[in-house]
Amino acid sequence: MNIRRFFGKNAREALAQVKQALGEDAIIVANRSVNGGTEIMAMLESDIDAKPSQASGEPGTEQARSLLDFVSAKEQPRPPAPAPRVVQQPAAPIPEEANVNESAIMDMLKQHSEQQEQAYQLATQTLEEKMQGMMVEMRQMRSHFETQMSAMTWQHHLQHSPAKSKVLGTLLAANFSASLSRQIAEKMPNHIDVNKAPMWAKEVISRNLHTLDDEDALLDRGGIYALVGPTGVGKTTTTAKLAARYVMKHGTQNLGLITTDSYRIGGYEQLRIYGKILGVMVHAVKDEEDLKIALNELKNKHMILVDTVGVSQRDQAVTEQLSMLSRADSPIQKLLCLNATSTGDTLTDVMRSYKKHDIAGCIVTKLDEAAAIGNVLDVLIRERMRLFYTTSGQRVPEDIELADKQALVERVLTPHQASLPYQYLDEELPLVISSMMQTASQEQPHV
Repeated sequence: MNIRRFFGKNAREALAQVKQALGEDAIIVANRSVNGGTEIMAMLESDIDAKPSQASGEPGTEQARSLLDFVSAKEQPRPPAPAPRVVQQPAAPIPEEANVNESAIMDMLKQHSEQQEQAYQLATQTLEEKMQGMMVEMRQMRSHFETQMSAMTWQHHLQHSPAKSKVLGTLLAANFSASLSRQIAEKMPNHIDVNKAPMWAKEVISRNLHTLDDEDALLDRGGIYALVGPTGVGKTTTTAKLAARYVMKHGTQNLGLITTDSYRIGGYEQLRIYGKILGVMVHAVKDEEDLKIALNELKNKHMILVDTVGVSQRDQAVTEQLSMLSRADSPIQKLLCLNATSTGDTLTDVMRSYKKHDIAGCIVTKLDEAAAIGNVLDVLIRERMRLFYTTSGQRVPEDIELADKQALVERVLTPHQASLPYQYLDEELPLVISSMMQTASQEQPHV
């Protein structure tokens, strides 16, 4: 009996070898999956049907079939190694009939291959889930360990540097972020006296706070400016204040006013009233085409101010509105209005939502309503954004002024009774700073 072994990368390739070597009358004796592919044992049907030869001692047909059964039993596929939480499906049995249909064999081999593939994928997915869970636990343990070590380091650091401890506590109490406060404290030279530490901190903050140096240059240069920002920040009133400052210097004939606020009830009317007082017509636009028409009508104006509709910084309308301004035929510079009473997290969220749309500078509003202004100065410093104006109240045009860097820095680091409940004790500072250091790192300015 001549039983031959054929090996291929898959069942189709192995069967092709059987057909090429033995022809269409080949009989599949056994098959199994081995490393790297599929193994098939086959023979010719004529080898089984051949008459026995007593002289040579060759086995008869019944003996051949017994041997075939024995070989088939020996060559049954071995079950693969058990995977985590996977029950291995048994391979489809090979029929005992000698004359097996080739398409049936292909179907069974394909089914067996699919079962193995499903088992492998399930095992892999289970293993990946376990590995991900282990990685999360390891990261949590590492974060906790680093927090404790950092707290111990800062405790030692601050105990031996009273000046740094004083600056750190002062900045945190003034609503500066822990990240910027820590960076400034770390940069402080060791020889600075504790009584001179606040003055040193003021100089650092002043050096990193960028403001508009010359308002006359801005008004004389002219151009198109759009005031953008979230709802309730005071864009319409601020637009009227800027218009009044321009009129006092250059008159009404070279000023144009546009509003895109067609959603808020009375939004257009409010600016129209201000425009009437100033003697300037207000153009209301609803879409990009209206904006192009209005800008074309005002193309001979020296300065054009655009009041925009206020929406949440997370609203898709922000992108749509800023994109409309960017597609205008004439370049429009965008000034972002920031509410001084908002929290640092909110201001950061607003800044990053608008900054990606090419913001030229900022205007801080409602300065008179804020008990502490470190939050807004912190965002301006960290995001390296220039501050143009500050506003304090509703009067037009009195309650707007060019950003005064020295006055802002002096105010932010002057202690107030209202902020005392938010000041940290010396023993609390290390834990506050070390916890902050575990958050996602952010690019900071050089101080």
